[in-house]
Amino acid sequence: MSIWNTALNILARREHSQSELLTKLQSRFPESLDEIENVLERLQEQGLQSDERYAQMWFNGQIAKYRGPKRIQYESRQKGISSRIEALLSQSEIDWCQLALDAVSRRYSNGASYDDKAKIYRFLSYRGFSGNMIQFAFDELHSQFKEHQDPL
Repeated sequence: MSIWNTALNILARREHSQSELLTKLQSRFPESLDEIENVLERLQEQGLQSDERYAQMWFNGQIAKYRGPKRIQYESRQKGISSRIEALLSQSEIDWCQLALDAVSRRYSNGASYDDKAKIYRFLSYRGFSGNMIQFAFDELHSQFKEHQDPL
């Protein structure tokens, strides 16, 4: 199979960044670096591969998974799209505190006590939220749980 057809097959399954596609093609065709670069350039010219499109799709997927800005930045570096993600992060109007609250609310749907604070902190920290965002989410979750517990 040719490099062009292999690249098309890879892109037919899902969007890839140029960096990811380069890595996959190099592993299959280690002796053809010049031809791989030509194929990548041709794919971009024809609009079949776009780091901009990939970054937007990937960013939206991370938000849907309740990931915080720190983790998004970290993982974007591994995918070779960090500059595009930085731009998306600066342009976005996402309420990160609310996203952290939504993430922890799903995890702790029955509420949380102060005993759960360390677990919640680790959970949200792993997801890439800052200390302020985590504190906001914990306080809100705790107050919501107390409202449902206290009789009027």
